Amino acid sequence: MRILGFSEKLEKLNKKEFTSFRPRRKDRDWGVCEDVQVVYKPRSKNREVLGVAKIIEREPRFMASYMLGGQFAFNVSHLEAVEDGFENIVEMMKWFKKTYGEDCLTQKVMNKLTLRWVGRE
Repeated sequence: MRILGFSEKLEKLNKKEFTSFRPRRKDRDWGVCEDVQVVYKPRSKNREVLGVAKIIEREPRFMASYMLGGQFAFNVSHLEAVEDGFENIVEMMKWFKKTYGEDCLTQKVMNKLTLRWVGRE
């Protein structure tokens, strides 16, 4: 079972279903009906297993694309960014750029995963 890690205990993790935006995996991409272990601080001594969730939907998304004049056109809505735990879409894009690099905003397809808790620790 693969790990889906979180660096913060977000409010969305208290819901029956939640979403998470993740880069496509090079080895084997996230799959619908796949069970994943949800972990808080996965690479830390303070690692905490939160439970097991099932991926119920995977939607490929470009995070943003360039328009004329160098302006971004976001393919993720403000509401989706807030539901994902960010203050707004701009903060989400800053975090993705810092974490995954500039390419994730314009060239890499990301996954919007919808998950449902199967069991909680």
